[in-house]
Amino acid sequence: MIRPRQAERPSAARCRLLSLLAWTAACILLWTAGCTVHPSRGWPGWGGPGGDFKVKTVGLSTSWPSEGPPQLWSREVGDGYAGVLADGKRLYTMYRQEEDEVVVALDPASGRTLWQHRYPAPILRELDSTHRKYGVGPQATPLLTREGLVTIGWNGTLHCLKKDTGEVLWSYELAGDFRSTPLSRGFSSSPIAYRDLVLCLVGGPGHGLMAFNARDGRVVWTRHDFKRSHSSPILINVDGQDQFVGMMEEEVVGVDPETGELLWSHTHGLAGGLTVSTPAWGEDNRLFLSTAYKGGSRALKLSRRNGKTSVEELWFTKRMRVHHGNVVRLDGLAYGFSGDFGPAFLTAIRVSDGEVVWRHRGFAKGTLLYADGKFVILDEDGTLALAAPGEKGIEVLAQAQPLGYNCWTVPSLVGTTLYVRSRKKIVAFDLGAE
Repeated sequence: MIRPRQAERPSAARCRLLSLLAWTAACILLWTAGCTVHPSRGWPGWGGPGGDFKVKTVGLSTSWPSEGPPQLWSREVGDGYAGVLADGKRLYTMYRQEEDEVVVALDPASGRTLWQHRYPAPILRELDSTHRKYGVGPQATPLLTREGLVTIGWNGTLHCLKKDTGEVLWSYELAGDFRSTPLSRGFSSSPIAYRDLVLCLVGGPGHGLMAFNARDGRVVWTRHDFKRSHSSPILINVDGQDQFVGMMEEEVVGVDPETGELLWSHTHGLAGGLTVSTPAWGEDNRLFLSTAYKGGSRALKLSRRNGKTSVEELWFTKRMRVHHGNVVRLDGLAYGFSGDFGPAFLTAIRVSDGEVVWRHRGFAKGTLLYADGKFVILDEDGTLALAAPGEKGIEVLAQAQPLGYNCWTVPSLVGTTLYVRSRKKIVAFDLGAE
């Protein structure tokens, strides 16, 4: 019989070291208890590491050659607008090829395919001129969790795949399994993570918002009858309480991410098919919302007292209307591209009172990231720029047009490497200073 080896008695120094390690681990566990589940490095999902399109990168170069920042690699992909994720080992995204959707893992250094998962995803409705012009590729950005890679396709096919192999861990058909609200532009709302949950805006009777166990896909809760929109949800904290916030077809709502209990709701007054941009939260407990077409922007003040959340609308204006771009909150201002058809100006609006502080007319409709005290700007025509925001506008530090139309996907910045996606191409740029 082989007996277990008797444990050696640890030295006093070793005991102190073990105690320190245990204390550190406990602190980390407590610190992460209310955080989203994602790797500590890279680009884990919609909005980046903090879900707010801000990155703690430093050392960005402020001068580029006329052709743009140094290009590391470029490769063609299929049709789509899903964002590019990164976990330090691989990049991930998805696209359409003919009647299939493809989830792919790429080598960050070369763009080479490491694995792919392909599944049938036929478009069952007749394509109109809008679909032919802009494509029917997947639009929701995937999500990295500890367990895998979560993706949502155009038709609402929800997959969780192994990050190293692409093997399917669990899956659902949101439309068929949960009677999700149909929209003409497919599923665009990206999933987000909270602790061990994957949170989604699904839409439909009893399935307005849903939470899945990230490990095995079990439905943890499904609540409410709200119809969905194209907007992606966010997580906020209101006076110590974590809340899952989503813009639905006609209202913006906040629910308990652990149970789905409705905490508050407020009408935003625009149809779900036209509601696209993501709400933006600030430490001032103000929620900024913006929609295009007949919509506009509003700010809601949220506060929690005696276990209940109250909502106060501070202002509404049509002077800023964000279409499918994103919004960045910074120093009391909300920044985004205002407009739908025709000109779209980069606009700074004060969240406290709705006053437009400035507009910049130098770009087409675009998206923003904030890093190293600067904005990384990508407009839909493929213009890439680095700009410093100021009280009266922005100072464009570097600008080039290395890509073509149409660039609707928010870029991903990992360190000083920027991954940019147009409709059918991914390009990696080095934004670091020499």
